[in-house]
Amino acid sequence: MENKSRNTFSGTIGFVLAAAGSAVGLGNIWRFPYLAARDGGGLFLVVYIVLALTFGFALLTTEVAIGRKTKQSPLTAYGKLKSGWNWLGVFASIVPFLILPYYCVIGGWVLKYFLVFLTGSGLEAAGDGYFTGFITGKAEPVIMMAIFLIFCAVVIYRGVEQGIERFSKIIMPVLILLVVGIAVFSLTIRQTDESGAVRTGLEGLKIYLVPNFEGITVRGFFMVVADAMGQLFYSLSVAMGIMIAYGSYVRDDANLVRSINQIEFFDTLVAFLAGVMIIPAVYVFMGTEGMASGPSLMFVSLPKIFAQMGAAGRIVGIVFFATVLFAAVTSAMSLLEAVVSGLIDRFHMDRKKAAVVESVIALVIGAVVCFGYNFFYFEAKLPNGAPGSSAQILDIMDYISNNMLMPVVAIATCILIGWILKPKTIIDEAEKNGEKLGRKGLYKVMIRFVAPALLLWLFLISLGIL
Repeated sequence: MENKSRNTFSGTIGFVLAAAGSAVGLGNIWRFPYLAARDGGGLFLVVYIVLALTFGFALLTTEVAIGRKTKQSPLTAYGKLKSGWNWLGVFASIVPFLILPYYCVIGGWVLKYFLVFLTGSGLEAAGDGYFTGFITGKAEPVIMMAIFLIFCAVVIYRGVEQGIERFSKIIMPVLILLVVGIAVFSLTIRQTDESGAVRTGLEGLKIYLVPNFEGITVRGFFMVVADAMGQLFYSLSVAMGIMIAYGSYVRDDANLVRSINQIEFFDTLVAFLAGVMIIPAVYVFMGTEGMASGPSLMFVSLPKIFAQMGAAGRIVGIVFFATVLFAAVTSAMSLLEAVVSGLIDRFHMDRKKAAVVESVIALVIGAVVCFGYNFFYFEAKLPNGAPGSSAQILDIMDYISNNMLMPVVAIATCILIGWILKPKTIIDEAEKNGEKLGRKGLYKVMIRFVAPALLLWLFLISLGIL
């Protein structure tokens, strides 16, 4: 029986901005640029866009439609779709449950850097060992994580329309303006290095946009495809239960096809602009070597770059970390909502109690993640880890959620929709108000054949088998 009192978004704009806010997170602004820099610039960009319009489109459409059709959280939606498939809902809900605590830890790191630049201490952040000194601290990382989490919890506590939608309508336009502003600034900078060579932001943009096939092998190309696919999970928030939860709050008379297209557009635009924002600046001040700095790009390399910009560096640093903070908050909110919605639907908790319960659990686990860099420090080797690299608690949680559970959830979803319930189930939901799903033929092929094959291949890579 459908819950008539279920929260809903007031309109399409609210849903699109909330869903885009979930999609536009650390994955876009932190992970996308360093993958693009590592994987041949424009080559990665082209592969990513092709996959977003095919593979990503199929998974995004499926999850949003499942949410609206069932009017249920990810925990209960699959069981309502097909008897005996409740287990998939459990897996889909474990993913945001695992990701939220460590995502809030990273959100706390972003908050710390934002406050450092805001208070005029950006030069300290540029010092060698600053980041390591901060994350190995025993109290400050926990405090920053807690502040970040509590803010997200307050928004979710207020509900869908008064919390998630109202906040997203304010923050998303601001976020996009900030990203565009820094991207434009990044293209205008230039620097003369010690050898007298001049590097410009526009040259860095060329490296980002023009595909680089130098030294590329068949295996190398497929690794670029694997990176782009993995990035899509981060970017579109699929296989995390989030889009099912948000889809369940969409009104039956909303144009689902148009909304999905808009979410795709916003997400790809911000991911692209994040590259424009970061890669030219890194190239100007650190050359092509700096572009290969990997995940440390945001917290180690960029503060050094801002320090080299002189007086403007402080302003750019404040705006940059404000942008990343806004993006992190909108994504963390959606992770929290995916779990809270499950507690409401499965255990009949009221929203306020569910938000408090999950926030307290996330706070405790988040503290354990922080202590993984001091009290609980150890070094582990992951199956897909780089040679010589070691993993801590955060890395292990990330590996389990992103490299193991998410592909399993996505593969099982493709089997359920593609082969058991048939693609017509989703297509009919998307077209129920007379709209036309423009890529209908593509959707059928992707959900039944291509997506499961790609997902299985990605899963085997994650396990270190390929």
